[in-house]
Amino acid sequence: MNRVSFQQTLPILFGYIPLGMAFGVLFVTQLDYPWWGAPLMGITIYAGAGQILAVSLLAAHTGLLEVFIAMFVLNARHLFYGLSLLGRFKGAGLRKLYLIFGLTDETYSLLTSRPRSEDADTERRIDLRITLFNQVYWVIGCAMGALLGRAVAFDSTGIEFALVALFIVLTIEQYKALNASFPIWVGALAAGLCMAALPAEHQLIGAVIVTTVTLLVTYRLNKSAQTSQEATNG
Repeated sequence: MNRVSFQQTLPILFGYIPLGMAFGVLFVTQLDYPWWGAPLMGITIYAGAGQILAVSLLAAHTGLLEVFIAMFVLNARHLFYGLSLLGRFKGAGLRKLYLIFGLTDETYSLLTSRPRSEDADTERRIDLRITLFNQVYWVIGCAMGALLGRAVAFDSTGIEFALVALFIVLTIEQYKALNASFPIWVGALAAGLCMAALPAEHQLIGAVIVTTVTLLVTYRLNKSAQTSQEATNG
């Protein structure tokens, strides 16, 4: 089972290691902190893009309150992810706390697209392993990048594109699993609309809100239509 979970998380491995290394390099080159602060941040915060944003803000001597607010806004989309998985995590006990903590974009995509059996307890254990594996990859990447940044001077421009590539792969996997392109088109149109109408710092959360509201309304309409059809047929 561990082997299966590892195989399922391989796309995350190939994305998190280079991206974590990019964060580690930025951490030690822009901040006057010891190298072990990078993996420690990956263990305690585990926010991916939020950690990279925090490095930029701290390097600019931004106050901790402002850093907290910026990271909260950037990661507010995880609230919507968690709400959609409350039923799946029900009955997980203390494991639920870590499943919620470790719910990143990539982990959410993997948990919602993988095939599942009827054994809820087994599936929750697999969810836990997948979540843990993904965080381990990220922490390893953070540590490697921090050590490399201390030992070698090099130009890391462009390495952050690993995150974009990872999202593309996960989107394809979601489409193959769900066989539905509507959510993808909604997300793309919402992103384009928010890029045109909102300032850069609000575009991500704006696109998440527009996409979520649209999908919820569509779900409600389809549910109502299905109920009406069943009543008519009955």
